[in-house]
Amino acid sequence: MKRGQRWRCLVPLSFFFGILFYCNQSLWETLSIGAKPINNVIAGSGFRKLLEENGKIIDKSHPIGAIKQFPKCVIIGVRKCGTRALLEFLDLHSGIQSTYHEVHFFDDDKNYNQGLEWYRKNMPYSFPGQITVEKTPRYFISHGVPYRIKRLNSDMKIIVSLRHPTIRVISDYTQIYYNKLMKNETPDRFETMALDPDTGELNMRYKALQISIYHHNFARWLKIFPKNQIHIVDGDNLIIDPVSEIRKIEKFLGLAHEITYDKLYFNTTRGFYCMRVNSTMERCLGASKGRRHPDIDPNLITKFNKFFRPHNERLFKMINRRFPWS
Repeated sequence: MKRGQRWRCLVPLSFFFGILFYCNQSLWETLSIGAKPINNVIAGSGFRKLLEENGKIIDKSHPIGAIKQFPKCVIIGVRKCGTRALLEFLDLHSGIQSTYHEVHFFDDDKNYNQGLEWYRKNMPYSFPGQITVEKTPRYFISHGVPYRIKRLNSDMKIIVSLRHPTIRVISDYTQIYYNKLMKNETPDRFETMALDPDTGELNMRYKALQISIYHHNFARWLKIFPKNQIHIVDGDNLIIDPVSEIRKIEKFLGLAHEITYDKLYFNTTRGFYCMRVNSTMERCLGASKGRRHPDIDPNLITKFNKFFRPHNERLFKMINRRFPWS
């Protein structure tokens, strides 16, 4: 390229960058050496000029009129009882907006100490007439959580999903089993974790076993919340007939019955129910859901069932409801 041609190319570029620098001078100053943290750049006047229209900042990340609201319903657990599927199914309802991650606000002191505004900002955008639903399964077993939720909203709706306690223990082990395989680690055998090596009896220190003694933790919740604010989902039936369980929740939350088998279908390949988001889009839970359980010694399963039987009876009496867990 000849020298004259080079100058003809450089002049328009120089003019463009000059205008850009003039209009966004504060932005360049912020990005200079010794500048403020990058999160201040986003709030600086340089970027604001790109986002402002008629003096108002335009946020196109959510529909007009939608706001972040505190939840009116919390799914507190139980771990490995279908809480993720439950949340995904509920999110199909037009009257519900659900969180996409476990917030761990009430059970994590570090998060809790950041205050209620931090919690609210972790909620999804929703319209004033919608119900925001949050899910963190660890809430069920965390001692201070019922009181903390009560302080936020004494009318909070609580949902808890329960499965056959022995199946829940095995499902708990299955998750850890596959997680270790994915890390190229050798998982412990179920018998090693579930049995006391000295006595050969069930290992009372095994956390998965402790969680399945439901009445231990349920009693704490019933001291804080009345029974009419707690809805119990049959987690085993949720797998077989999800619509019937969702219908009960819709009634519990005062919502119209919207979720039918037009929105849910059984995926024979995956072996569980998936969702029809709309006429062209379908969605299934992640590959980590619905995995095959490792083979467990039937005698050990019998031992677990026998152990849980009196604990189940205490739960049934506590909640005035029975489950077919014999």
